[in-house]
Amino acid sequence: MADEKGRMSGWQAALLFLLRVAIGWHFLYEGLVKLLLPDWSAAQYLQVSNWVFAPLFRWIAETPAVLAAVDFIVVWAMILIGLALILGITTRWASAGGMVLLALFYLSNPPFVGLDFGVPQEGNYLVVNKNLVEFFALGILVLFPTRHLVGLDLFLSSLFQRAEKTRTKTATIAESPGSEAVSLGRRAMVKSLLSIPALGAFAYAFAQKKKWQSWEEKNLVDAMTSASTKLFNPQPLADLKGQMPKAKISDREFSRVILGGNILSGYTHSRDLIYVSRLVKAYFHKDKIFATLLMAERCGINTLLTNPILATVIDEYWKRRIGKIQFISDCAGLDYDNGVRATPVPEYLDRIQRAIDYGACACYIQGETADWHMSHGTVDVIEKAVQKVRDNGVTLGIGAHRIETIKACVEAGFEPDFWMKTLHNHEYWSAGHKQWHDNMYCFKPEETIEYMKSLPQPWIAFKVMAAGAIHPKTAFRYAFENGADFVCAGIYDFQMVEDANIALDILGDDLKRERAWRA
Repeated sequence: MADEKGRMSGWQAALLFLLRVAIGWHFLYEGLVKLLLPDWSAAQYLQVSNWVFAPLFRWIAETPAVLAAVDFIVVWAMILIGLALILGITTRWASAGGMVLLALFYLSNPPFVGLDFGVPQEGNYLVVNKNLVEFFALGILVLFPTRHLVGLDLFLSSLFQRAEKTRTKTATIAESPGSEAVSLGRRAMVKSLLSIPALGAFAYAFAQKKKWQSWEEKNLVDAMTSASTKLFNPQPLADLKGQMPKAKISDREFSRVILGGNILSGYTHSRDLIYVSRLVKAYFHKDKIFATLLMAERCGINTLLTNPILATVIDEYWKRRIGKIQFISDCAGLDYDNGVRATPVPEYLDRIQRAIDYGACACYIQGETADWHMSHGTVDVIEKAVQKVRDNGVTLGIGAHRIETIKACVEAGFEPDFWMKTLHNHEYWSAGHKQWHDNMYCFKPEETIEYMKSLPQPWIAFKVMAAGAIHPKTAFRYAFENGADFVCAGIYDFQMVEDANIALDILGDDLKRERAWRA
């Protein structure tokens, strides 16, 4: 406790000193990571801003000159504030500056009920989050500064005192020349230097972190702590070669590359790697889905193809005015027993209606569903599904994994607005399995290419990379040259610019294409 004169006890002073160093450590780490990370920007954090100040923060993110200035200020403010707090120099001003930064971070994305991303996030506790806690901690340092206890402020203060006493040449100093001033300077020197080991410890820890940082940490892992924004280092938008070309199906424009939604909902074809779907689900929490959609839109990809499971997420994405990406709904009508045995679902039409009610710009009869019903002779189910989509005035597609399904649909008289058909080559090692092993999705590519030439409707090719077995450079060219009007591809945010550039290069090239463009 404080003594009768209001002076702090040793324990109180020590804890305040440690609090100051801990917050300074955090700020310095955040600033240095951002400085060393190529092309770091606060844009992603600002683009998903919510609450009353969202228009301002989004304007900053969308105005290059202002964003560049904000990025510079954030990085160097965090570094300088961190150094000042650790070393104990201008601590009151540094604490106040830190409070301003944290207040802006908090106001940009406050953790209020109804404004957050709807999933539990470590560090967010309804109205309170880590930014707010650290804000109040810095407030304590503003009101109870430690500059007179430990740090360079103490040493500088002693120097000023000595200079003043030298100038005034008081009688006390005249009687004992320099004795008190020297004593004060020595004590101040010892206390001020106590902050140096803290900075040394930080430097050592940061160097070790950088030394042992793995490729995944440098390129994939989120390096954020709570004070500002998630750090991710995809190929920067500055490297984007242009905007994705678009073409019409019916009266609506679709980008030539359509973003596949399987990975966003945590579903992957992973052959023997049974943990991959769980890994993807952990990666694609809601804010990461939003960031991926926004990155796609920045690359000119204006369409997502997904099943209705993501309908509520997309609806929130629109309502929060993060972006405007449209979505084609994958209308699946099968359930699977232990992931193997398929059975039709009785509420199939309700599923389609749900997708339409949530704003799907197009609906297509999912490939496996069409394959199952056409091969089992239950064409009437497909007829009802087609009629449901038509009655709602929504663009209609029919999909298939097997070319036999497309042929059967044509023979049955179905005339969708577009076809969805798998297309990929078999020039990858796992295509050689004797039995299907979650490794092949276009079983007869040559027959598919030949038959699709005769169809007048646009064709969206999907599974073009055979679920990651084929590089997009090969997959996209193969699809476009062999008749596809669009390709649907699952793309992570850190691949978005690279894959968009690949598609732009291929579409801008002299394609060896026999099928006329249908869109």
